[in-house]
Amino acid sequence: MAVVAATALATPLLLAASPHPGRTASHDPGKEAAKLSRDLVRNASARDAYKHLQQFQAIADSTEGHRAAGSLGHDASAAYVYRQLQRAGYKVSYESFRFTYTETLAEKLAVVSPTPRDVTIKAMTYTPSTKEGGLTAQLVAVPVDDTTGCEATDYAAATFTGKIALIKRGGCSFAEKQAAAATAGAAGAAIYNNTEGALSGTLGEVAAGKIPTGGLTQAEGEKLVADLAAGEVTVSFEIRELQEDRPTRNVIAETPGGSAAKTVMLGAHLDSVTEGPGINDNGSGSAGLLDVALKLAKSKSKPANKVRFAWWSAEENGLIGSEKYVAALTEKQREQIKLYLNFDMIASPNGVQFVFDGDNSDQVGEGPGPEGSAQLERDINEFLDGKGKPHEGTDFTGRSDYGPFIEVGIPSGGTDTGAEGIKTAAQADVFGGEAGIAYDPCYHAACDDLDNIDMGHFDTNIDVIANAVGTYAHDLRSLTRPVDPDTGTGTPGSGGSGGGLREGHGRVTE
Repeated sequence: MAVVAATALATPLLLAASPHPGRTASHDPGKEAAKLSRDLVRNASARDAYKHLQQFQAIADSTEGHRAAGSLGHDASAAYVYRQLQRAGYKVSYESFRFTYTETLAEKLAVVSPTPRDVTIKAMTYTPSTKEGGLTAQLVAVPVDDTTGCEATDYAAATFTGKIALIKRGGCSFAEKQAAAATAGAAGAAIYNNTEGALSGTLGEVAAGKIPTGGLTQAEGEKLVADLAAGEVTVSFEIRELQEDRPTRNVIAETPGGSAAKTVMLGAHLDSVTEGPGINDNGSGSAGLLDVALKLAKSKSKPANKVRFAWWSAEENGLIGSEKYVAALTEKQREQIKLYLNFDMIASPNGVQFVFDGDNSDQVGEGPGPEGSAQLERDINEFLDGKGKPHEGTDFTGRSDYGPFIEVGIPSGGTDTGAEGIKTAAQADVFGGEAGIAYDPCYHAACDDLDNIDMGHFDTNIDVIANAVGTYAHDLRSLTRPVDPDTGTGTPGSGGSGGGLREGHGRVTE
């Protein structure tokens, strides 16, 4: 479909008509924040945001079935968001960049002997390709230890030349594992998960790819290891991926008024994977953010602080859009951004209400976020507690667009409802849904369409966005209010761990 130009004249609403330099001392920022947050929570809704999801679905249906960065579907999605924001009176811009577009052409693994069967495998982003039709070769397992397949010595116990290396996840990046296997002479690599759920991985960049590489579930990998223990296993292996340099662009919108020295920033990635329309991942975060931005424009409030929204591109290719944006900021511009909140997959059909663990009170995975991140977590938890909504901490894994902001010291946080991680029985007791299956069974799949949205989770997280925008548009004082270790984050009912697996969204690197 043709992409409609997003620079057409539009009638601005109140937001553009009333720019202002900021607030005087006569105003009470706490009262104005409370009023705006109440108004936005009341007016923003999953019902209205769902209309944007319908537009994203229609765009995918009319293009190639997806909205991946570098495709017509993403271009049309970005133009749609741009037009909505421009008409609302925001200062809107595109941030264009080039990247390597990837599209899976083949991902097949089958046991040829001794007992033929098909094995589900996922091509890793930036993988080299086999020839068309693939190859038939012996499968060889790399001995398991804490750093399986990471060092050359891991391959010394067997001959890997011309064979497919079966490697357990963990200890180093996927790129390092397949590179070590390539050095040992392997013709391909199959990396199996070390936890439940699908393995949707990336080698990080085209230059890192040495041999065709795909990801397997833990169950599939362990079954193959058991087969190898009983004797020789021959497999048919085909991994092929289109890789092409293409342009794409972020959409950035900000209030024309408000103090630039106190910029409040929120973001969501707009691109899908090529496997499907990406309505939950991440049409949900994009639509929720858009609905709140439009409701802010219609309000009578004049934010004291500048509010900036971002719809990132090429997140699914390695957070490229947000990385480009953060890398281009000057030191002064970085200092002006007082917080960043990320919303990625906020309507998972079997989801859990996750809040990013800003202070590392859960003691899982990575450490705390930059100073101020604990307060962002606390503020979200307090809002959810006030609504009677249970929640659970989730680790900063680096799998979504908060990553580049954390790297430069910007306080970060946000929410999600889970991706390929498996819901535990304890989580099902608290949040409902079905234990033993993924938070989003359609993660990175063709079925991530309009039927893949949980409206309850969607509405709750839109309220979180609305409350945050309303509060921080006027009042940033909570970012310096200490977090009480006894009653703040990390305790039951206040963002503490429910014992479940934490999951991010974009393709993992290790």
